[in-house]
Amino acid sequence: MSLPRRVALLSLLLVVPLLPAAPAAAAPRIQQRSLTPVSALPDTPVAATLSVGSLSGCLTVDEIGVGVRDADQQNLDFPGSAGRTRICPGGYSLTTGTRSFPAGTYTEFGFYRIGSTYYDLPGRTLTVAAPTVRQVALVPARAVADTPVTATLALDSTACLTADEVGVGVRDADQQNLDFPGTATDVRICPQGYTLTTAARSFPAGTYTEFGWYRTGGEYHNLPSRTLTVSGSVVPPTPPIPAGQLVLDEDFTNPPAIGTTWHDTSTSAYRYGNHNPDDDKLDWLQADALSTKGGANTFTATPGANRLENGRQSWDTGLLTTEYTQQGFQVRPGDYAEVRIQLPGGTGAWPALWTWKDGGNEIDSFEYHPDNPNLLELSNRINSAGTYYTDADAIHPGAWVSIGVHYGAHNNDWYVNHKLVFSDHTGTGPDWSAYLILNLSICAGSWHPAPADGNPISTAADYLRVWRPRA
Repeated sequence: MSLPRRVALLSLLLVVPLLPAAPAAAAPRIQQRSLTPVSALPDTPVAATLSVGSLSGCLTVDEIGVGVRDADQQNLDFPGSAGRTRICPGGYSLTTGTRSFPAGTYTEFGFYRIGSTYYDLPGRTLTVAAPTVRQVALVPARAVADTPVTATLALDSTACLTADEVGVGVRDADQQNLDFPGTATDVRICPQGYTLTTAARSFPAGTYTEFGWYRTGGEYHNLPSRTLTVSGSVVPPTPPIPAGQLVLDEDFTNPPAIGTTWHDTSTSAYRYGNHNPDDDKLDWLQADALSTKGGANTFTATPGANRLENGRQSWDTGLLTTEYTQQGFQVRPGDYAEVRIQLPGGTGAWPALWTWKDGGNEIDSFEYHPDNPNLLELSNRINSAGTYYTDADAIHPGAWVSIGVHYGAHNNDWYVNHKLVFSDHTGTGPDWSAYLILNLSICAGSWHPAPADGNPISTAADYLRVWRPRA
């Protein structure tokens, strides 16, 4: 090439702009939607689950997985990454193989690979530690001497674990073991919580230390303790009003007189006689759900074998009514009816004393739900009136409380522990009469929580009495 031609070519190159270099390929737009777990138990195999989706269109990656790094950036990735995978806006989920980690804090993250290039998704902390079991509640704090009482223990945990046994311990001043009977075995304790209601036992008057405990293998773990005060025996009280003569005196010294005073397998208040799914109840009445011991009648509910018409599993439970009996006892205006009952702690429990006849005539002496632990529902469902009565000292799971109603044609008075707490000023009407019902229902979950597990739920009654003005 001659010199002039070389100069001309050089001049042309100088005046023609150079094209910009192609930009580096951007990371495909994949979004991490969730990544679990955030916690694990030491030396316990665990799998990870990664959920992702593309932000626009579908794309194929050559590998997708879950990475883990310790404080020294050592690679401890979960095994079981997926090979060639199509990821679309609708999403994709991967569950890895399992692996275990020593106790410590780690960084975990999703990743994907296209060709030889790896793309890391946002990281999060994975905490590997032994779970901490916490005592949320323990009742009772008070009891009456020589009167059966149950304990209710509520627990939760920072992570799920299985305890071989859970119970409630009691020690006297000499450290003598007076534990509540009725421990639970093979119990799964999770952050959502677990509640145990023990069987009943009685104590002499005195001061005791009570505490929850759980066992894993051969190791016992005691939870925080509290004082249990047991006061002297209570003399059956006289009514708080001049009510006259005692016309019904059920002190449960002996089993209820079934057929004569009480009926225990059906009620006209239930659509199907022995069960009533229409009223948000899981009840299926069973005679053997009642037991009498130590001057108290215990109602115990357990998961049943029957299916309700709505498909739900029933709970076998107990009920006493004066309906369908030889005596056919009914309350009427002027009567004062009082029950002394131990409030339950199991989720789903629904004890009540109420009246029923001819499809209504309902006065609720009380209804109680442990999810509102310090509240009694007091209701007149004939001439609409009622109140929510609260008293944290007197009303709580495990507490023994006396609840009475003085029925009146124009006004009903409710008493809690002989204290007037509510007057409805509507009454029952002059011609009212109705049968008594004392029972333990189990909630189906619409108005109050259903049982969280299959553990038995119980409540106990010390007496049910009715006084009537003398003629």
